[in-house]
Amino acid sequence: MKTIFDPRDKSYKTPYGAVPCGTEITITLRPDREERFAECSLLLFEEFADAYWEVALTPNGDEGLFTGSYEAPEQPELIWYGFRLRRAGGEEVWLGQNGLGPEKDMLRWQQTVYDDTLSTPDWFGRGITYQIFPDRFCRTSIPDPAGMLGDRVVHQNWDEGMEYLPDGQGEIRNRDFFGGSLAGVEEKLDYLKRLGVNTVYFCPIFEADSNHRYNTGDYEKIDPMLGTEEDFRRLCDKAHALGIRVMLDGVFNHTGSNSKYFNANGEYPGPGAFQSQESPYYPWYAFLFWPNRYDAWWGVKTLPAVNETHPSYMDYIIRSENSIIRRWLRAGADAWRLDVADELPDEFIAEIRTVMMEEKPDSFLLGEVWEDGSNKIAYDQRRKYLLGRETHGLMNYPFRVAALAYLQGGDAEDFMEAMETVRENYPRAAFYSGMNMLGTHDTPRILTMLGTSPHEPPADRTARAEYRMTDEERTRGLHLLRAGAVLLYTFPGSPTVYYGDEAGMEGFEDPFNRGTFPWGREDQALQKHFALLGKLRNVRVSMQSGELRWLWAKGHVLAFAREEGAETTVAILNVGTEMEEVSFPWTKHLASDAISGQQFVAVRDRMTIRVPGMECMLLI
Repeated sequence: MKTIFDPRDKSYKTPYGAVPCGTEITITLRPDREERFAECSLLLFEEFADAYWEVALTPNGDEGLFTGSYEAPEQPELIWYGFRLRRAGGEEVWLGQNGLGPEKDMLRWQQTVYDDTLSTPDWFGRGITYQIFPDRFCRTSIPDPAGMLGDRVVHQNWDEGMEYLPDGQGEIRNRDFFGGSLAGVEEKLDYLKRLGVNTVYFCPIFEADSNHRYNTGDYEKIDPMLGTEEDFRRLCDKAHALGIRVMLDGVFNHTGSNSKYFNANGEYPGPGAFQSQESPYYPWYAFLFWPNRYDAWWGVKTLPAVNETHPSYMDYIIRSENSIIRRWLRAGADAWRLDVADELPDEFIAEIRTVMMEEKPDSFLLGEVWEDGSNKIAYDQRRKYLLGRETHGLMNYPFRVAALAYLQGGDAEDFMEAMETVRENYPRAAFYSGMNMLGTHDTPRILTMLGTSPHEPPADRTARAEYRMTDEERTRGLHLLRAGAVLLYTFPGSPTVYYGDEAGMEGFEDPFNRGTFPWGREDQALQKHFALLGKLRNVRVSMQSGELRWLWAKGHVLAFAREEGAETTVAILNVGTEMEEVSFPWTKHLASDAISGQQFVAVRDRMTIRVPGMECMLLI
């Protein structure tokens, strides 16, 4: 069937993808002459303005085309559009993403319109990010938990398993610690530099009574098991001297119940909101019946939710001269990652960005969103994360989902289609500033996912805790992880490594994905692979910011180019078990695989390569 309209093809729509406010957008329809359409109208709906409008397209009798243009709104907007066509006899038919049909079935296309007046720092997307779960990365000594918040237990043996079973009350409290610290990270900065890391992203480091610290006790204080503010400042200074920036995790949707703000356990001097309605923090929380019934994140009583838009909370976190956002940027942080950004009001996020620009103009704001952030609906509201006034970029979970499906045996074309949808919907700066990852503290270890697929994990929690991959599973996982790393480091956005993935760590879901780093027992071959990719990413501008061009996406084989000026880098992956042949244009005479050192010769400006099963190449 002839293509009537393809918004990704500039012969049908210009400019491509998301556009700045006020941009003129030109549309061309190319229907089959046999359809005998006499009229065509472009139908548009502005979601935030709640406005419908229509643009008549002009027919071109000689070529059978319909052409027209419209000006994007002056304010950031999501436009949903389709077409109504009318035949000479008066019969009407509608055109949407799902083809020609009745109006009720029309699936409209998305047009993102964003504010481009606020710039996005490009350092994050160009560089490599390393995510650290602070308690489990590196310790310099065994800490004494006496006098620290909560009832903490410290493992004496760095290599032993973590606690994972509920306590006597049926709750998993995450109170066992291994003692990783900021000093430990400082000790390993040279290691991170050798990996090519440009940004360290810390899971929460503020005082809290759990090992994950997503239940903040005091935003103004580094957890004493991690160190002090002086330790943090020194770490930032040393990281900056090595060209490494620091990203902090901001958990602003909720606090811990055991915090100086809520103080349910009475461990702080008080008074917290749980203790007194006269507390300055009482208005931050929504009590159904004070003090025991209150709104909590996903109903978890140890995580009381806050009213982010209450003026005193906004002042404390964002607006005041010594706000939490400001003070830690001054202390050395370069970026904030917003935990559960879905649950933060648009105005709250926008104000954080404004204050960050005032305090440190080159700082970066990242949001945790698990879906396509351009059209996300959260709590019945369409969100505006990427329309130019809120986050600079998002965690690119759509990349992880599509990459994992492909690496586990899916079709390369499905990966390409998923990424093209994101590329089309996101502003360019946001697409190139995504945090791309294969694993995080919220997902099973990528090596386990790839090695044990397609088998179901053990149903029993203890069995999952004790599970170790067989030699066959580990070999399979390592082959696929090497390929996944090439995909990760070559794709637009910041390649993000969850601590220890480069060392061959394994484990199922939380907390089994949060083991201690295996210093001295790393998979050295895998580490060298990641280090090589890190070096290439840092020296090749095409891998940092080059245009993306798909070369091959069929079955198990995926190939794409990144191009910047005269420099081209091509990633080739074969995740099947059989040898596959891939062919694509190549105007130079030779190409070298940066991984194996093998050279290939082009014939008549075309490169044809036979790629072994479960292998990957990086042509330069």
